[in-house]
Amino acid sequence: MTSGVAELIGDVSLFRNFRKRAELLRAVGAYDSFERSNDPHGERDMGRFEFEGTDCYWKIDYYNLDLSAGSEDPADPFLTVRVLTIMRVDER
Repeated sequence: MTSGVAELIGDVSLFRNFRKRAELLRAVGAYDSFERSNDPHGERDMGRFEFEGTDCYWKIDYYNLDLSAGSEDPADPFLTVRVLTIMRVDER
């Protein structure tokens, strides 16, 4: 998560505010508003949602194993590391 999303949660050290963090992850995991207008390639790797009254995005990027570049084959889990980023819309 970005620093802007962390501000929405509050103290994120150790287990503090774990309920808000869990709520955030549930919002991302439950996202199912994929349409042709917001997912033209059918990859389901980005979404927009509201958390704590703030518009946010989540995005999955596909990197090679040493995280130095994009994966040559994002569908191959032996060649790919997936990274989830959660950010406020104004941070993009």
